[in-house]
Amino acid sequence: PGAVLGRVDRPPAGARRAWRAAQLALAVWAASHAARLFRCHAALGLGPDTPDFPYALLPAGAAALALCLTLTVLDGGIRATAEQLPPRAAWRGLLGRALAPHAVHGLAGLMMAVLWRSPYGPVAALFVLLPMYISCWVFAQYHRERAAHQATIRALVQAVDIKDRYTRGHSERVGRASVLIAQELGMAEARLEVVRFAGILHDVGKLGVPTRVLRKDGPLTPEERRIIELHPEYGHEMVRGIGFLGEARTAILHHHERMDGSGYPYGLKGREIPEYARVVAVADAFDAMTSTRSYSRARPVGTALAELERCAGTQFDPRMVDALARALAREGWQTGVTADETTTPLPGARTPPPEGTAGAPPAMPARPAQEHA
Repeated sequence: PGAVLGRVDRPPAGARRAWRAAQLALAVWAASHAARLFRCHAALGLGPDTPDFPYALLPAGAAALALCLTLTVLDGGIRATAEQLPPRAAWRGLLGRALAPHAVHGLAGLMMAVLWRSPYGPVAALFVLLPMYISCWVFAQYHRERAAHQATIRALVQAVDIKDRYTRGHSERVGRASVLIAQELGMAEARLEVVRFAGILHDVGKLGVPTRVLRKDGPLTPEERRIIELHPEYGHEMVRGIGFLGEARTAILHHHERMDGSGYPYGLKGREIPEYARVVAVADAFDAMTSTRSYSRARPVGTALAELERCAGTQFDPRMVDALARALAREGWQTGVTADETTTPLPGARTPPPEGTAGAPPAMPARPAQEHA
């Protein structure tokens, strides 16, 4: 009933509910056969024998392991076929995430079964509900904490969007593109959420840049350019105390570094640049080139990818560019509008630069991908 009636976040809801119910039914069938193989019935004293404890731990453990293995095989299989993920990415981390909760709940179920067969009967078995309740409470606390994290992220992104009208919607798409790259690279599920945070918050440091500089009509002075180039450091300072962001903080600080060392703020090169920062740099440039804004039309996805590939090795990590190309070939991409398309710049006004342009080193030639990162 929980699988059939539970909440579904993504369509098609009916097919997903049917899949979850069938998946659990198959997993329980496999678990029951594993338990029988190790004489679970006799170990619990359900026949002529007396309960055999702690031997009963063995069939219970085998049942939990069989259940987790079945869930893992089915989960990874559906991700590899329906979502067309690479096998390593489809199955990575699934078994570990399934083992811990099912082992704990399996042990609680075993305790209930043993107590049920004890002289005290079903009443004693009800005491197992206490640790089960605690487990549910901890799970609920985790979801409340995660909701608070999401609210924090949304508040920061909205603040950036209000201050810089040219980035509206850009942050969310950079987060999505970053996840596509990370999935293609086979990153673990836990790291995917962190890289999404990194993409969403990569420009949060613009909150520290004076609005008159962000919205200035006309060319930037060298001093104003230096101010804008400080936004990665501003962003890092803003989020430094937010523990759940983890490695995302390094991406916020270093997403304007370049593979050849010509980026900022520290001029890191190659592998010196954190992996998350290399992911976000490609996602940031790609979305900037494929988004329609008040001052420029979106480029076709193929054109943007060709530009990224041209600058791979000097500006971008080739692995990240290749991963994005493979992911887009499989998933496609919905281009976006980051500002009001009907807005017409004033005559002679400076065309606002795409994401990251203002921070480009002055000596760099005006090459399209570099203009966007």
